[in-house]
Amino acid sequence: MKQRPVLAGLTVMLVAVLSACGGGADKGSGHGGGGKGGSYSNPQSDQVRGLYDAVRHLPRKTVKGTRAHMVKECDPATRKVKHTSRSGSGKRKRTRTWYTTEHYKQCHKVRKGSERYTRVVRTERWCVRLDDVNGKPAKDDLWFRVSPATYSEVRNKDEHARVKFEPRARGC
Repeated sequence: MKQRPVLAGLTVMLVAVLSACGGGADKGSGHGGGGKGGSYSNPQSDQVRGLYDAVRHLPRKTVKGTRAHMVKECDPATRKVKHTSRSGSGKRKRTRTWYTTEHYKQCHKVRKGSERYTRVVRTERWCVRLDDVNGKPAKDDLWFRVSPATYSEVRNKDEHARVKFEPRARGC
């Protein structure tokens, strides 16, 4: 009978040790789970390499719009509040009730005219087009969205120079 708690304790310790060993193995080696983005791949796999073809900068695009201008309006209001007090015990228990009026402000939003605002239709984008993506000659003219720093770094290179970067997204 005394073996069950000991066996259970050993099982818990074994699970803890194995999970600790398994959890630390993926940090630098590229094995196991829990790496970047929760994937089971090599941390360097997000990088793209290829031959520099072109760059494109798309500025932020906005449009003007009109919407209702809402204003907070408050009106004074009152409500009846019930109060009770109890006194005594046993057969002499007595309850006294009285009411008071509480003053407060009742607020709501009301439309008062309209207002102009600026709506963003397209965010600012920096893009790079590559040929021979990841060493595959069939993968040509692929656009990748990149950071402004990567954009300016790649833009200063010669055409068809080998480049390597981590894209923010595919397409432009």
